[in-house]
Amino acid sequence: MSYMKKIEFHLQEIDKLCKENDMGDIFSYSKVKEVLMATKLGHTVPKDYSGADAYNKKNEPVEYKSTISETINGTYNGVSVQPTWKKQLKYLKEEKIGKYPYHYYGRFDGTKIVELYELIAEDVLKVLIPKLKKDYDRKTSSDSKHKDPRLGSTINQTEIKRYGKSVL
Repeated sequence: MSYMKKIEFHLQEIDKLCKENDMGDIFSYSKVKEVLMATKLGHTVPKDYSGADAYNKKNEPVEYKSTISETINGTYNGVSVQPTWKKQLKYLKEEKIGKYPYHYYGRFDGTKIVELYELIAEDVLKVLIPKLKKDYDRKTSSDSKHKDPRLGSTINQTEIKRYGKSVL
């Protein structure tokens, strides 16, 4: 069997296992990395693609961020813009970022997790809110010409290591 046939066979087996266990399409988005992180952390992965990336042992929803970069980081893109900063802040705290008590950041080399950190939501918000406020002001200004009006920001390696704890 050629290596391509072997890959095809194993991918089909993985797909079959995921369907049998009601995990959805593992090949969509970053689901593969979510499964790898959940396995390492003892979490469960939902079938849905929106909402929590996984659930911890207390059945709390958690957020996963992964990268293949040389340095660990986590990107929050596509954050809906609210009509006022007050409403934006409420949305960030209650519906988007703060609703997940724990955020996990994994750095991958292929399918191997080489770094994995846990941050609590309060610290994630402490880092992201000033960055998102700056992006909000820029995108809601009258002279804004951004193609994508949604907000986005990144938590970098220094911030992850400062506020997080290594879980690997």
